[in-house]
Amino acid sequence: MLITVDLSVPFPRSLVYITYRDKLLDLVSSLPNVRSVEARSRRQENGLIYSVNVWHGGGQIPLELKTLSGKDLLSWTEYNTWDESNFTHQWRIETHACTKAVFCQGQDCFWEDNGMTRIETRGELKIAPEHLDDFPQFLQGRIASIIENFLGNKIILNLRQMSLEVARYLKHTV
Repeated sequence: MLITVDLSVPFPRSLVYITYRDKLLDLVSSLPNVRSVEARSRRQENGLIYSVNVWHGGGQIPLELKTLSGKDLLSWTEYNTWDESNFTHQWRIETHACTKAVFCQGQDCFWEDNGMTRIETRGELKIAPEHLDDFPQFLQGRIASIIENFLGNKIILNLRQMSLEVARYLKHTV
């Protein structure tokens, strides 16, 4: 599944970029699909900022995936590389359930657009059915499709909601 989301935030690019990068923990508490985010690490090296965050999501899990509920289907570790020189953010997600089966990574590009910021997110989410060991082989293809749609929709919704939170935050602080 390709993840393609284009968003607009009515503030200058540098301000939006820094807010996304540095205020994440302040902003996610308002996201309905996120219970919490823990910052695990952050370091700066050669003009780049590397960070690792552990996310704990919320919401309903499809019935077919209930057998995974004890395995933290809605938790993941996010590995980030922020490059302010070109206003990009590369990310990779490692799920805590079905880790070997899930591949998810992408990039956010922040563009100046008449005093506003356009954020283009491009990513990919793939589920490898052969690594869904908790399911019988004859169901693995169907379950992979359900997981891909479920996680893909959660990711896209979180991206959209995050841009609204950034805009709201900046409106009250700038």
